[in-house]
Amino acid sequence: MIFYQLIEPETSTYTYILADEESKEALLIDTVLETVERDLLLIEQMGLKVKYIIDTHLHADHITGSGEIRKRTGCLSAISAQAHVLCADIALKDNDELYFGKYTLKALSTPGHTNSCMSFYTKGMIFTGDILLFRGTGRTDFQQGDPTKMFNSITQKIFTLPDETIIYPGHDYKGFTYSTVSWEKKFNPRIGANKSLNEFIQIMNALKLAHPKKIDVAVPANIQCGLIN
Repeated sequence: MIFYQLIEPETSTYTYILADEESKEALLIDTVLETVERDLLLIEQMGLKVKYIIDTHLHADHITGSGEIRKRTGCLSAISAQAHVLCADIALKDNDELYFGKYTLKALSTPGHTNSCMSFYTKGMIFTGDILLFRGTGRTDFQQGDPTKMFNSITQKIFTLPDETIIYPGHDYKGFTYSTVSWEKKFNPRIGANKSLNEFIQIMNALKLAHPKKIDVAVPANIQCGLIN
């Protein structure tokens, strides 16, 4: 598989490019409007054909590049049906599958950060968006956040995958590029080391986090696939 992990530095957002080596069919996960030119240049240089552009959830910290890339490549955009993004081509549901060349990407509903959060699994890799981060989790204090839903999503879906499964999250704030199911089960200070639901709820409710700087702009824009006037 062709695989690229790219970062947008202002919001520490990871964008992922996955492609089949033979057919050159590709998909992108969690693009950012400000880095569309970078992403399209790399795709052109590698000779890839974008089939899908996917958002793991309705982002509050950045504007997606999905609408712009769809407009310029003719690909299909996909996001959870729970995001209620009417301009998306595909409204994903739990266990839906997307195919690119000989590979399959499986959508897993993992609410908790938002109702629309989905993780995507393929070939020993899971892309967790904002539900599970490096030694952390997404926040649960706005936009349908729910600690109980998050706990169940992580422990019942992500942590039941094989220990060696590589975790690629939606953001990096600690200087890491990836983790594994085993490492997060052992070392994640919020939900690792067999923490109980009650312990997790207490930890999440005690967080004092600043409001996302771009939420008032990003959410309305992302409901329109990032195509803003």
